[in-house]
Amino acid sequence: MRVTLSDEARRYIALFAEETDVQARDCLIRDERVVFLVPAGQMGQAIGPGGRRVKRVERAVGRDVALVEDADRAEDFVANALAPAAVYNVTLSENGDTVAYAEVAEEDRGVAIGAGGRNIAAARELARRHFDIEGVELA
Repeated sequence: MRVTLSDEARRYIALFAEETDVQARDCLIRDERVVFLVPAGQMGQAIGPGGRRVKRVERAVGRDVALVEDADRAEDFVANALAPAAVYNVTLSENGDTVAYAEVAEEDRGVAIGAGGRNIAAARELARRHFDIEGVELA
């Protein structure tokens, strides 16, 4: 699936690459934060020792930064998008639209949803953009 990025998102991706030496695959810009999609296996590189690289990106963009690790399978992608919540299983249902149902530990439901629903909203948007998943629901 092809993702169209705004000029601002492209600028943030370039800045992210400059600060972390990791080429983000996508960027969601929200009022209070920016979410970068990091290639699989490059999360540690993007974060840096003690979080130094991601903190430099936060200072440069003037917003909180969240990172999501990419995955080849839609189920793994959705689980990564809901991290750091403990996701036990993700099931895809295709009754017309594709919906991902994520089984999340009860004590981590708040983490998966995030303040004001921002974590699950980002997971839904990324899943739609990269896997044509129309919804992400917590089971």
